[in-house]
Amino acid sequence: MNTREKLADLAQKRGSSLAALSRMIGRNPSYLQQYITKGSPRKLEEEDRRHLAQFFDVDESELGAPEEKSYDLSAAVKSGLRGDWIDVPRLAVDVSAGPGASSADEVPFDAFRFSRKWLAEQGLEGAQLSAIRVVGDSMEPLLREGDEVLVDRRTQPFREGIHVVRLGDTLVVKRVTSNGGGQFSLLSQNLAYPPMQVSADDCAIIGRVVWKSGRL
Repeated sequence: MNTREKLADLAQKRGSSLAALSRMIGRNPSYLQQYITKGSPRKLEEEDRRHLAQFFDVDESELGAPEEKSYDLSAAVKSGLRGDWIDVPRLAVDVSAGPGASSADEVPFDAFRFSRKWLAEQGLEGAQLSAIRVVGDSMEPLLREGDEVLVDRRTQPFREGIHVVRLGDTLVVKRVTSNGGGQFSLLSQNLAYPPMQVSADDCAIIGRVVWKSGRL
């Protein structure tokens, strides 16, 4: 597998679009698509290669680095800089705790670093997690505007809890309960907002909220 095939394979397994990865490294959205399909540029710039290697947790040599300049993953593990930690992407997406926020491209712009051990203790997997920002007040006092929530996007049997839900072109964060027969209630913590009744055909549960961060 050559470098271009390897990058395409890593992106597919991670569920990351090439456009989002291009933006992550500060390039135009078509940059990596052209690199993979058209061979332009001929090779990745050193800084781009390093960022991608760190994002995918692979050695830089897998993305075309010469051996002496390779991002040494095993050495990083020994030094404690990585290996014991997982970077969870912060996405340039807002999730509404109000009437609804338009969803944007799921572009990583930064990351939260979590202990691999802590995630395992919580039964979570780093590759299936992402962090997004809350806007609106319908989930107060549990979630406040500006909080960032960690979303577990694994496909698993439904259970009641706080979930990020897609309704058409909008994303909302609500407590979701099942009414049976493919019907769900979307409940706000703030009682000023009435419950919403939706069917499974009209919504998509993106993931379960498992953690939040926010200022006191």
